[in-house]
Amino acid sequence: MIPYIDSANWLFLLYFVGLHGTYLMLTVSSMMYLPKFLREHSTEDLSPLHADFEPPVTIIVPAYNEQSTIASSVRALMQLEYPEYEIVVINDGSTDETMQTLIDEFALQPFPEVHRVQVETQTVRTIYRSTRFPDLRIIDKDNGGKADSINCGINASYYPLFCCVDADSVLERNSLKKVVRPFIEDPETVASGGVVRILNGCTVKDGFIAKVGLSKNILAMFQVIEYLRAFMFGRLGWTPLNALLIISGAFGVFKKQVVIEAGGYRTDCIGEDMELVVRLHRLLIEKSTPYKIHFVPDPVCWTEAPEKLSILRKQRVRWQIGLAESLMSNISLLFHRRGKAVSWLAFPFFLLFECFGPLLEVTGFIIVAYAFYIGLVPNEFFLIFILLAVGLGMLVSVISLSLEEVSFRTSNSAGELFMLFVIAIIENLGYRQLNAIWRLTGIINWTFKSDHKWGDMEREASWSDTEEENALK
Repeated sequence: MIPYIDSANWLFLLYFVGLHGTYLMLTVSSMMYLPKFLREHSTEDLSPLHADFEPPVTIIVPAYNEQSTIASSVRALMQLEYPEYEIVVINDGSTDETMQTLIDEFALQPFPEVHRVQVETQTVRTIYRSTRFPDLRIIDKDNGGKADSINCGINASYYPLFCCVDADSVLERNSLKKVVRPFIEDPETVASGGVVRILNGCTVKDGFIAKVGLSKNILAMFQVIEYLRAFMFGRLGWTPLNALLIISGAFGVFKKQVVIEAGGYRTDCIGEDMELVVRLHRLLIEKSTPYKIHFVPDPVCWTEAPEKLSILRKQRVRWQIGLAESLMSNISLLFHRRGKAVSWLAFPFFLLFECFGPLLEVTGFIIVAYAFYIGLVPNEFFLIFILLAVGLGMLVSVISLSLEEVSFRTSNSAGELFMLFVIAIIENLGYRQLNAIWRLTGIINWTFKSDHKWGDMEREASWSDTEEENALK
């Protein structure tokens, strides 16, 4: 029995070495790429070089039961610094007052409009136009889920690029300009994504961020560090290799025709945002079509994070199911002979460590801790295991926070920055392990085909300034 335990312990040790070793490799990649990016873009803020060359964009906002945030989000989008864009909000059969809120806030009237159906969707009930804002349209349709709503927006869009924005999100005024920049600089660009940060604790006035703050809710603070880690080394690290597998559904821009040719968003997949990006990689590689998928580290989208454990758990379980669906439905991308880094590095990493890794993480902690408790594991081995499983996780979190702060200086005060460093340490002591359990639950549910749909997401909306909104009416 002991040889089997020894073998298992070494397997778990090697897993954490591979996991955090890859994280550190991505961190190095980010640290090498970011200075170059900042040098090239620090003085332009879309300089005259790009003036009048920005392609028009359709902003698509899928909304399901978003009555508490939808008005603030749309007003924020109306104030973006961008020469030509339209906003298409899709009310996906909401059962609350989302539709009525939109009608009241933006003086909507039904507008008979014919558009080409290039991707099949649920039935469109009514198309509305705002009588005060000519570039705002609202589509009221039968419920079909988030992916179906985005497909409906694609059908209705006028412009060659579309940008997906969650209904609970707020963009900074120059975010759209910055995330579109790769399409101007590189004609092979088919998709581009920006940074998503936590809105909890911030103040929104006149439809944009008036004050950046830190939530007092411990779960929201943990997620601030999670998002920094995911974006500042995860996505940024894969970008120079053209191996980015995820563009957040909260903030991404795509070439419309390429997405239509790929079949649009899958409506039978929970993680429709990741699945589309992975599918674009696969299809374009199979066609030997040159392409680039970019992550841009400075355009910011702010989104509300769950502050209740039950809601956060459901979100993470769904994310894990979506990850498994995205990878397994495009498994032919794995080790594709023309796939380069995306097929030989990124896809294997996500499959082994992100998708099925929670199984080894959870069982590893349980077995090693139990073996140490009954005396089958020496103190030295247990200490090494903890340093690799927990200590390196702390290191990656601290480096991510430091990289963000040095590059973009987003903290308001030394006290707030100190608090974030404390959170970067303690989130590895229980919270990340709890996340691993939730992710394992997601893999189990995916294996047994449990039903998880895009549904209600309870919003606190503490950042929304209702009085300011009413003043704009």
